[in-house]
Amino acid sequence: MKPKTLNRTLPLATFEAAYQLLQQMAEIPGAIWLTDDAIADSQNLENSSERFAAVVSEHFSALLRGNLLDEFAKNGHKHSEKNLNSQLNVQLTFDPGAIANFLSTLADKLAEIKPAPPWKIDIRAIKQAIKNIQPNSAVLQSEFTLNLLDILAAKASQNNRLPLHSQTEIEGKSAPKIIDPETLQSQIAEAVNQLQIASPCISFCQPVEDALQQQLEQERLLNQVTTQIRQSLELPVILSKAVEQVREFLEVDRLLIYQFEKVPAPHKAELAKENPAAVSGCGEIIANSGSYLYLGRVTYEALANDTISSVLNFSEDAQCFTNGVLDREKYRKGLALCVADVETSYSSQPCFLELMRRAKVRAKLLVPIVVQDDLWGLLIAHQCTFREWEESKKTFLRQIAEHLAIAIYQAELYAQVQQQKRTSEQRVIERTRELRDALVAAQSASLAKSEFLAAMSHELRTPLTCVIGISDTLLRWSYGKVGSKEVPVQKQRQYLQTIRDSGDHLLELINDILDLSQVEAGKAILKISEFSLSKLASQSLHALKEKAAAKGVELVQEQRIKQECDRFIADPRRVRQILFNLLGNAIKFTPEGGRVILRVWVTEDKNRTPAVRQPGTAPAGSTAVFQIKDTGIGIPENQRSLLFQKFQQLDSPYRREYGGTGLGLALTKQLVELHGGAIEVKSQVDVGSTFTVFIPIQTLTKDESTKLTYEKSNSSLPLHYSSRGSLVLVEEDEETAMLICDILTAAGLQVVWMIEGSAAVEQIELLQPNAVIVDMRLPGMNGCEIIHQLREKPATENIKILALSANEIPPDQISFVTAGANDCLAKPIHPEQLLDKIISLMAGIGNG
Repeated sequence: MKPKTLNRTLPLATFEAAYQLLQQMAEIPGAIWLTDDAIADSQNLENSSERFAAVVSEHFSALLRGNLLDEFAKNGHKHSEKNLNSQLNVQLTFDPGAIANFLSTLADKLAEIKPAPPWKIDIRAIKQAIKNIQPNSAVLQSEFTLNLLDILAAKASQNNRLPLHSQTEIEGKSAPKIIDPETLQSQIAEAVNQLQIASPCISFCQPVEDALQQQLEQERLLNQVTTQIRQSLELPVILSKAVEQVREFLEVDRLLIYQFEKVPAPHKAELAKENPAAVSGCGEIIANSGSYLYLGRVTYEALANDTISSVLNFSEDAQCFTNGVLDREKYRKGLALCVADVETSYSSQPCFLELMRRAKVRAKLLVPIVVQDDLWGLLIAHQCTFREWEESKKTFLRQIAEHLAIAIYQAELYAQVQQQKRTSEQRVIERTRELRDALVAAQSASLAKSEFLAAMSHELRTPLTCVIGISDTLLRWSYGKVGSKEVPVQKQRQYLQTIRDSGDHLLELINDILDLSQVEAGKAILKISEFSLSKLASQSLHALKEKAAAKGVELVQEQRIKQECDRFIADPRRVRQILFNLLGNAIKFTPEGGRVILRVWVTEDKNRTPAVRQPGTAPAGSTAVFQIKDTGIGIPENQRSLLFQKFQQLDSPYRREYGGTGLGLALTKQLVELHGGAIEVKSQVDVGSTFTVFIPIQTLTKDESTKLTYEKSNSSLPLHYSSRGSLVLVEEDEETAMLICDILTAAGLQVVWMIEGSAAVEQIELLQPNAVIVDMRLPGMNGCEIIHQLREKPATENIKILALSANEIPPDQISFVTAGANDCLAKPIHPEQLLDKIISLMAGIGNG
């Protein structure tokens, strides 16, 4: 609704009072004050019958005009007592357009006067102020209206002769105070009662009272919305209540919130196929310039009565929402849309017009809800009949949208804080669990360490005591301290054999500990060679024959190896160690009179067996199977999980009798997995146990010695590398460098880390590593320069180089982009990818 222009016939005295009140409003900082007196001299308007006064400022603008109806008043005696009773046709307006039009015409006339008169009015400032005229501040408007009511009431009660008795002074350096709504309403009622004395004055004040009453209701509703925002952070509660209250105030049939959801945008073709609602009728994706699109839906709604159809959860139709209907960018910049009649406004969009008809919408008012410069949604008022939307309604709905935007932003911040709180709590729980698990692991490690020390103390003390005791006895006999009787040679040999056996046992214990530590550290190396399976099995049994005979256990070998598969490729020393451990355990835990059987055979992979094979050698893909079966004490089901753990011995009546460190089976399992094989166990208490080992055939290199690094059983990336496994890493970032060093060191490679690129070339030339890893982004001398210099020097021109880049580089462009690198790896670093690249580089070293 445009601000009304008041037209009334009033006494000159009342006009003068209103004139003075308007002059007081001109004391607002930055205001421009224009009157007919200020420009009368320049245009010889001294005897003009028209009076006017205008104030223009950022927060308050008004225009007061009066035309004298008496001829006597036109003679220049404007302020005589007789003239004060003269009548004027008075117009008072707050409409920005009317004020702008009047002042623009006046400025143009003043600019045409030649020569320019010496007045102090800045025409340029007037024109600039005209462009910036805005609707009046509610606070200043209510202050002016109250003072005007006081003037009119006083004039009416005193027969239009008493002077202005009450005016609110406007401070030049501070804005007027906001009047409490209840106080403002009581003042209006009292003023209206006084105005009943004079009916002409009542007709003048009635529109002002109506406008002020409406403004009071707006302020009250805004206060309620603000209070709800302050009292609650529950966004659904705030929005639902606001929609109900605003609909009731605006007296519209339907008020709704149309909310946008931001989702990742797929490919345009997929989007049109899977989700046509996201594509406009002209084929354009309704999305911003980024990789997101916005889908709209009605999330909140308030209806005037039950006869109004609901559109809750309605989402946009692809063919109806063309660019002419829904322009997100304009709405994001604050565009408000007023449609008095959809039949006229959308006559060129029949699809959308039909949509409006189905929803029984004839008029609509739309304002955007913009949160942090992002279009969150639309606040839309629907009317089922034709309606001209007043400017005040539009301004009010925009204010409501601004308050709701604040509420939405606060709710989103609150939700983020709550999510961070939940995340932090979850992290605390997970960290606590990790610490608890670490504590349990530390306690288990401590217990295992104690058990290990206890076991090792016993295992080491027994042979050492034997060695020391027998050696001392022999020394005493050699010095004649035991007696003059000579020790028989057989006795001496028996003592020496005992010392030798005790020394062998000590060496075996120490070797087991060292081997296990090397395997677990990833430093164990397989020395691959070709050997005879049948011969190795026979030698293993023969070495343990005396031990079995002393125990009264029968050793049996069942050869199931075909002659053409007898030659096998693996690490014979490690395979012999596996058989020794398993056969030794079988003999140790088998009672006298028992039996231990060793079966050996080879299985072939028919899919990998070549058509032409080397005679007597197992083909590629073959697996050697070693099975050790005994008739010993057996292993209970509930204790089998401890079989292959370090320092673990089964709880049984035989534990003290048999002793041991608990390292044998743990080391055996590690050695089997070092070959890429597996071990299985079947057992029955008091019947016996069967251990089955599967060793896949290995691959020989040209040097007949391929070295393999061991990774734990849960790893899926074994790394084959040359025995000359040394690399130089040129990387400035410490975190990235430490990650790469840890990965490569665990793989058994030696890594030299350099930070400064300027000294890297000289050091690489001196060290002569097998490969170099260079970060392309280095301060000073960058990666391209380093690689270029390495390729220029004869000593390093053929060195393998892996470049680290921020982005992926196509394989056919790596050499060009990196100035000659062999391969490239994009950050962030993934262990498997890094090891794959290093495998490829190192495998090519021997091939030149």
